[in-house]
Amino acid sequence: PPLYSGTFDCFRKTLVGEGVRGLYRGMAAPIIGVTPMFAVCFFGFGLGKRLQQRKPDDVLTYPQLFAAGMLSGVFTTVIMAPGERIKCLLQIQAATGETKYSGSLDCAKQLYREAGIRGVYKGTVLTLMRDVPASGMYFMTYEWLKNILTPEGKSVSDLSVPRILFAGGLAGIFNWAVAIPPDVLKSRFQTAPAGKYPNGFRDVLRELIREEGVASLYKGFTAVMIRAFPANAACFLGFEIAMKFLNWVAPGL
Repeated sequence: PPLYSGTFDCFRKTLVGEGVRGLYRGMAAPIIGVTPMFAVCFFGFGLGKRLQQRKPDDVLTYPQLFAAGMLSGVFTTVIMAPGERIKCLLQIQAATGETKYSGSLDCAKQLYREAGIRGVYKGTVLTLMRDVPASGMYFMTYEWLKNILTPEGKSVSDLSVPRILFAGGLAGIFNWAVAIPPDVLKSRFQTAPAGKYPNGFRDVLRELIREEGVASLYKGFTAVMIRAFPANAACFLGFEIAMKFLNWVAPGL
């Protein structure tokens, strides 16, 4: 039987069994990677736009923005894949009752010792399958919403803070609507014992659908959506503020 009946049951049992610290299990690895990951993510999006522009002021179509976003997903996977692997292993550790890893660094060391760099990067293909289309949807949706929310006669760069927050939060929801199924497959594959899925994600997909049905591909939907709006609203607001500050400090950079 499933350990948790849903998001709120998981929250309650984690809080009772492990306290508040249990809600933040596996947090170190994502925190270490989050700053370079978002830097590379936005760099990849900017590069993707520039590669498609003949002149710097060319306005890209929405499919072109989607393609630029997909490129950013390729860039971020290099940083994301090992962090995701470590995070998932630490998060399921409490449920198994076995304390194999004392923390993120210990987990990384043991993975490298057992299987080399391939052990650390296990699940990279599935991370690509998640991040490439999801990042395309992420940036395209944000740019689309910014254009819709900009008052007539005003510039997109003058968009108010509440509107940036709304556009960023909704972009996060669209991003995860695309990302959840491959994310479920990735997490299952990354936490499986070595050799359980010899054919990779195809074996994971077959097993999951056979045993739990198609709906299992959207496990964790509620938890992800609760996080998606505020986290991504803050992310895009931070990006827009940082860009305005940098343009003010070094306008010709």
